[in-house]
Amino acid sequence: GEAGETTDESAVAPVSDENLQEEKTGDAAAAPETATAAPDAPAENAPAKGPIAEEAAQERAPASAGSAEAEQAAAENAPENAPAPQAATAPSAGGTAVTLPALGESVTEGTVTQWLKQVGDDVAVDEPLLEISTDKVDTEIPSPVAGKLLEIKVGEDETVEIGAELAIIGTADAAAAPAPAVETPAPAAAEPTPEPVAAVAAAAPEPAPEPVVAPAPTPEPANPESQATPSPTPVKESTETPAESADNGGGDSYVTPIVRKLAKQHGVDLAVVTGTGVGGRIRKQDVLDAAEKAPAAAEAPAAAASAPTPAAPATEPSALRGKTEKLTRLRRTIATRMVESLQVSAQLTTVVEVDVTEIARLRTRAKEAFLEREGVKLSYLPFFAKAAIEALKIYPQVNSSIDLEAGTVTYPAGEHLGVAVDTDRGLLVPVIKDAGDLSIAGLARKINDVAERTRTNKVLPDELSGGTFTLTNTGSRGALFDTPIINQPQVAILGTGAVVKRPVVITDPHVGESIAVRQMVFLALTYDHRIVDGADAARFLTAIKDRLEGGEFEAELGA
Repeated sequence: GEAGETTDESAVAPVSDENLQEEKTGDAAAAPETATAAPDAPAENAPAKGPIAEEAAQERAPASAGSAEAEQAAAENAPENAPAPQAATAPSAGGTAVTLPALGESVTEGTVTQWLKQVGDDVAVDEPLLEISTDKVDTEIPSPVAGKLLEIKVGEDETVEIGAELAIIGTADAAAAPAPAVETPAPAAAEPTPEPVAAVAAAAPEPAPEPVVAPAPTPEPANPESQATPSPTPVKESTETPAESADNGGGDSYVTPIVRKLAKQHGVDLAVVTGTGVGGRIRKQDVLDAAEKAPAAAEAPAAAASAPTPAAPATEPSALRGKTEKLTRLRRTIATRMVESLQVSAQLTTVVEVDVTEIARLRTRAKEAFLEREGVKLSYLPFFAKAAIEALKIYPQVNSSIDLEAGTVTYPAGEHLGVAVDTDRGLLVPVIKDAGDLSIAGLARKINDVAERTRTNKVLPDELSGGTFTLTNTGSRGALFDTPIINQPQVAILGTGAVVKRPVVITDPHVGESIAVRQMVFLALTYDHRIVDGADAARFLTAIKDRLEGGEFEAELGA
């Protein structure tokens, strides 16, 4: 099984094919791979199949697991949900030293993935200087002062500790020192190579801006397991040439790789985006604003097309075929954590089948009012989360951690729920602290919030650690169930499969046995057999099953 699923708005698979489609844009729930978000070991305890490390680096940003992936756009002038890390400054004989700022409590070092400015370039205050990748975050480091880049002290692919000196910024007339061997982007070829979806912190510099094709917006990033980039579907036919599109709508203004990547993810054509940053530079918020307007604009032409159109090819070959590329820092972390998880614990998976017909009926009755009142869709995931959290309070061994060397078992006072989120960089697991205090309405809002911020790289590094139990939605892509990998040092992870209609034998006290169509789902619990016995796991799952089948959640909806 994999270590984590990505959260999508439908948190779990839709109740039916029709609901499945609807759900994919709901509560940012766990994704199709098993998400193993390490509670105290962020992304490091990522999943085996589906990367999820709670501390998994934010390659985009996801992203919404995340993250952590605080794509705190230092490059942005306007404030964002998560403030960009501010590079520390220190006076230097030849100018101001730019140092690597603190990116989170557990982040101790970072790797320079790309310099966005070269020696001799003029820089403005808060203008992005370079991109940094850590085990939990991929972000841009902005210039703390205005001036000229006099010296680059750390080359690309070099790893340095927090506080290390990265560059020197001086006055425009100061003499520039030679930079270390830092690869500069090669001139763009006539046809730039497509950028892989999973590549978040590319070790090599990106080629010159490539033509931007606006893919149709999708509910969430591609499944981490399949790194293939979906074939883009233009929102509208462009009459511009590739060269014109590459202009990114900003003329000579620079568009950062992170902004360009975000535009690709949301299907935004940068050529038609008006930048609100310094000098007309396109900011992340500009892209997100444009993405919100795109669906409405795309619907009109679609509705007008009454004549049948030729069926498009089912899929196009991935641009990754035939290529060899360097592993990103996040992918290396996930790989390490997954193997370590299997090596240090005795993992076993138990599965139960649950009838969620009553919950399906409740959702149908309440979802419109819930959306209007809470601002988020009512998916199945908050119901699964609520039932699991209540069971954790009764069976704390499933919420514990074990230390064989010290000979101790720790039972946390609260339930800190990790939720696997699928991002274009890999599976990340942001944590909802004290989830046991929340109602279904509160859980729905929290899940939606952390998932969205993880996908857009706005989640803070410290939000990707500290979990005590993980929830991963293996059903968001239609999977019935899988065997998720535990996020160390946690001792259990719950995978929720697709909610589907099936004929089931039911017993009625008046009619007897009969066959009826019911909404069914598989719940798979992977647990550490060193501390959780099979009977404990069965009791835990039965408690969740009974709570869900009872369907008594109306009071939890916050009406």
